[in-house]
Amino acid sequence: MTADSEPGVDLYWLPLGAGGHSVRLNGRAFEAVAARLERRAPSDLYHSALEVRVPEGRFVIEQTPISDHNGGERGVVAEGAVGSRWAGRFRIFRYEVRRWCGGIIPDVNEAVESPQRLTDDPDVAQRVLDLVPHVPTAVWGRDELGAGEMWNSNSIIAWLIASCGLSPESIHPPAGGRAPGWHAGLVVARRQETLLDSVGREPMAGRRAASFTSASIAKP
Repeated sequence: MTADSEPGVDLYWLPLGAGGHSVRLNGRAFEAVAARLERRAPSDLYHSALEVRVPEGRFVIEQTPISDHNGGERGVVAEGAVGSRWAGRFRIFRYEVRRWCGGIIPDVNEAVESPQRLTDDPDVAQRVLDLVPHVPTAVWGRDELGAGEMWNSNSIIAWLIASCGLSPESIHPPAGGRAPGWHAGLVVARRQETLLDSVGREPMAGRRAASFTSASIAKP
């Protein structure tokens, strides 16, 4: 078995807006405002994605805008609204979550300090794949779940890492960078774990994930 085919989970950090001038420009404007409000220096912003290898193949896990109606070809297993639930009625204001067998991470050549190997355990790798259809599909760019910051692509990746039983505490974006939304994913994953434990059900780190509504995992 070659290194490329060995089971495992790799994390990629991509500069926000890699390959897209407008997204990068908007990201810099957002960070400039946030840094001013928080009285700190601006940081580079990053978007995260996972590459998971199991005996059945290599999968890319990522949240992206919906490009067309052929989501099945990209392994789309979930969708959510951008900005507001109302706006989500239109495709341009929706995102998709991919579990794409043999897929690609756009602009992966621009990834920084990547890939970062998170685990070589084939059971954990499979668990990550099993959890993807169960990610919370909160409104992108809003703190709908009361996690303390907006929900976005980083939230979904952080949620998967925490929910599959891996320790997220040692995972950080590249030096000098930030990953907005990351903390929100960890908060929601821990909240779900507590909820499951309180009702005596199998924890999220188990082989099967429970389904949750936004109301059930929102901050009390």
